[in-house]
Amino acid sequence: MSIPDHQLTEGERRVRSFHPHWRMLAGPCAALVLLALASGAGIWLVPGTWEYAGYARIAICAVALALLTVWSFVPYLRWKNTGYVLTTHRFTISTGVLNKSTDEIPMARLTTVSSDQTLIERLLGCGTLTVESAGERGRLVLRDIPRIQEVRSDLFRLLEDASDDRPDTGPAGR
Repeated sequence: MSIPDHQLTEGERRVRSFHPHWRMLAGPCAALVLLALASGAGIWLVPGTWEYAGYARIAICAVALALLTVWSFVPYLRWKNTGYVLTTHRFTISTGVLNKSTDEIPMARLTTVSSDQTLIERLLGCGTLTVESAGERGRLVLRDIPRIQEVRSDLFRLLEDASDDRPDTGPAGR
């Protein structure tokens, strides 16, 4: 999930492009394994001599497939279709499977970047990134950002570069 080169402005370059951390997929993967085991056991436990054994096995498969779609496939699609792109001029957050939503924050409007990590997130190398901008929305909280310290340092570096490019509007700059 990246911004195509033809959508970058003149002088803009892609610094980092990434999805949320893989830990978002831990629950859906566990659900996949548990559903496979439970449906396999359910199919195996249906007595073969039972008159409706075929219907029962089909029903078990249908329920397992429906649950698999809701608990595993949909979360995977959400993860796959959520992307973050950091360029020299903007930070882009793109989400959505059927309906696409894209938020772009120009580097010049970012005011504060902070991160938060629990012990497990520190061990996994991810965390929560909070980005504040001078605008209507103001504050974005992005969870499960991989390599959060690298992303944070890239953002600080780009913020510093953006503030160096801003014209001085203070009394001395007038």
